[in-house]
Amino acid sequence: MSLDYATLSLLRQNHPAWRLLCSDHAPLVASFLERAFLSPNRRAIAEADLIEALEDELYGLREQRGAEAFPRTARAYLDDWASPDKDWLRKFYAPQSDEPQYDLTPAAEKAIAWLATLTARAFVGTGSRLMTLFTLLRQMSEGSETDPAVRLAELRKRRDEIDAEMARIAQGDVPILEDSALKDRFQQFTQLSRDLLSDFRQVEHNFRQLDRRVRERIALWEGSKGALLTEILGERDLITGSDEGQSFQAFFDFLMSSDREEELARRLAQVLALPAIAALTPDPRIRRMHHDWLAAGEHTQRTVAQLSWQLRRFLDDRAWLENRRIMDLLRDIEGLALGLREAPPQGPVMTVPETAAGIELPLERPLYSPAMRPLLLDADITAGLSHGDDSALYTQIVVDTAELDRHIRQALQDRAQVTLREICEMHPLRHGLAELVAYLNLATEDSKACIDEGATDVLSWQGVCADGQTQERRAHIPRVIFTR
Repeated sequence: MSLDYATLSLLRQNHPAWRLLCSDHAPLVASFLERAFLSPNRRAIAEADLIEALEDELYGLREQRGAEAFPRTARAYLDDWASPDKDWLRKFYAPQSDEPQYDLTPAAEKAIAWLATLTARAFVGTGSRLMTLFTLLRQMSEGSETDPAVRLAELRKRRDEIDAEMARIAQGDVPILEDSALKDRFQQFTQLSRDLLSDFRQVEHNFRQLDRRVRERIALWEGSKGALLTEILGERDLITGSDEGQSFQAFFDFLMSSDREEELARRLAQVLALPAIAALTPDPRIRRMHHDWLAAGEHTQRTVAQLSWQLRRFLDDRAWLENRRIMDLLRDIEGLALGLREAPPQGPVMTVPETAAGIELPLERPLYSPAMRPLLLDADITAGLSHGDDSALYTQIVVDTAELDRHIRQALQDRAQVTLREICEMHPLRHGLAELVAYLNLATEDSKACIDEGATDVLSWQGVCADGQTQERRAHIPRVIFTR
């Protein structure tokens, strides 16, 4: 990309990463999003959890800088950061969930990663990067060579170098990397590890953009359905068959190998135990970096599978709607033909409604009638005294259904089934009819419980009359049987 004035001016106006850097609250946005998403490697956070974390952040900043520094609420800030004008957060709904979720956008992650490069580094190495460049060039050159003789010559040369190195080691000449070389390579490993996590979010974003373009092409398609299926479904898989999809699948298959994972964990622990690397005080997250790769890769894999399933369902719904419309038209024609089979009409069989345009003049419409606004009494509320009996407010009966459910489970511990009458004999009704109704409600909600209409059980309990005297009450109900 050419970095001319017009291009940079357009990026400054439209790119979300540049808008974040130019924002007045850039320190708040970058620090909070880095701590909430990048440090713990989280890909989706519920709205309630993110609002709570941002409220704590804002409380601490307001204590230091005053309440006027950040006057808005946490929800208002999150809605603003997720708006199309900012596009620093992606707000979405997870499948089978009605609570909004938030995820960091690739543009915001790029801005935060660039801010991290502004800090001074204690050690800057270039040797390992040069070796990495030579290794990449050799892989590309050898991988694109079609002449078998040249490939065999390269392999023999590499074999001779390995044999010579093995001979030197066998003679006691064991070369060891110096501390500066170890630091150089470890620094490059750390940077590439973090860049790889950023690439996962960018790959997922590209998958979503690709899925959106496919949906737009399907929605605006005006040709035949066969041509649409040939264009879209004729490919092996539009999402996973792309260049990024193939590259991501190759990486995921490589990392999912148990041997590779064990080797990576073993070598990583060995490197972190070296004195030269320990002196750098590496980030503790490096030790579990491969687990973060797996978590991010699995999240991206689920996103790709979900997009593929949604695309297939989108196509199935369109095909089903078209087929249903065609079948409705055919059935209407068949019904009309059967109705006219016995007595064909002499005149026209079918007419087209509204062959002429209906004209409605604007002045023929009724005028707007404003609604009557009610008059409210503007009177002060004065405190009064209650002359009624408020004892009913303090004598509410609350039936604990969880306790009743425990009674049922305890009764079923030593038997296969138990009736409601037996449970009431072991645990007498304390709240009378309300507790009995709660038992019946549990029986209707339990798929293993049954009600025998042919048998009747009599349940009794002690009730309190209006005069305060206790009186035995009975209820005749069908037999309720709970089974284990």
